[in-house]
Amino acid sequence: MRLILVGPPGAGKGTQAAKLIERLGVPHLSTGDMLREAVKQGTELGQQAQAHMSAGGLVPDDLVIPIVVQRIKQDDCGTGFILDGFPRTLPQAEALDQALQAAGVELDAVAVITVKDDLIVERITGRRMDPETNTIYHMTFNPPPEEVVPRLLHRQDDTEEACRSRLTKYHGET
Repeated sequence: MRLILVGPPGAGKGTQAAKLIERLGVPHLSTGDMLREAVKQGTELGQQAQAHMSAGGLVPDDLVIPIVVQRIKQDDCGTGFILDGFPRTLPQAEALDQALQAAGVELDAVAVITVKDDLIVERITGRRMDPETNTIYHMTFNPPPEEVVPRLLHRQDDTEEACRSRLTKYHGET
């Protein structure tokens, strides 16, 4: 299964990807992980990406897409993969589609996860992370054990204002 999961931030792409990779036995691909690995390996594309990352900027699509295609062409993706959260914009989708066609890679499906904005805000603002185990909890939907609560962290960007800003950007670009 060659699948791309798309949807707004907080829609559950990562959660669904984790369930699917366990069931299908295919790799879970994240652009962030791919970029960090390309930098770590010191590839030409990785070095170019590192320059943007070090400067605090976004890595441009013309670097990200070849890194994604290189990763998809690796042996462990031969039986499939789940690409989570990329592409995020129509131009990215069109460029990725062209690059995959040129590489001879056919997708089986693109799944769009749709969730109402108010529920996304509730999901994101209720998230907490245990810094000792990296476990993500939700104060309503997946409450932590009482003994864990004092050490939980609430990400600075998991506020309602930041979430609504990300959703506005997502709806404007997607």
